[in-house]
Amino acid sequence: MTYRPLVPWQVLERKTLVSKHWLTLYEDRVRLANGHEIDEFHVVEGPSWAGVLSVTDDDRVVLVRQYRHGIASETLELPAGVLEPGELPLEAARRELREETGFTPRTLEPIATLATEPSRHTVRAHFFCAKGCRLTESRDPDASEDIEVVLVPRIELGKMVDSGQIVHAVHVAAILLAERRGLLAGP
Repeated sequence: MTYRPLVPWQVLERKTLVSKHWLTLYEDRVRLANGHEIDEFHVVEGPSWAGVLSVTDDDRVVLVRQYRHGIASETLELPAGVLEPGELPLEAARRELREETGFTPRTLEPIATLATEPSRHTVRAHFFCAKGCRLTESRDPDASEDIEVVLVPRIELGKMVDSGQIVHAVHVAAILLAERRGLLAGP
């Protein structure tokens, strides 16, 4: 199979429809490589973030349970949060793990950087696998975060994905990639 690079769309005009703290919504008029024009293509710009698949010394995974207003339901997720300006993804992962859970990892290695919804969103999610996690300090969540720390046996994590207990799609992808790469192999 021969690879042929695709030509990026040409932005002919861009209007900002909404500009808030963590959200900018653009309306672009674009021209595709074949000459076709789309008058209203919407692009959502937001901050990139980091998430951590954390395994404790006693072979449990550190998850957080929290309410997610977009789906009007609580979710079980990996600890995660937005990168601060100038912050590297690895630094953000370590910080978010500590703030949300109080755990500190012995090692931290990359799993993947994923586009959360590449058709219309600019956001990237950076995932890391933390091993040897220990509770070292008290949690320090943001005022907007009502988070419960949940520890589950590592061996149960795949079953939780399969049963729909973990529904955040990019978190599921990070878990499955970590499993596939052997990062969640037993002690």
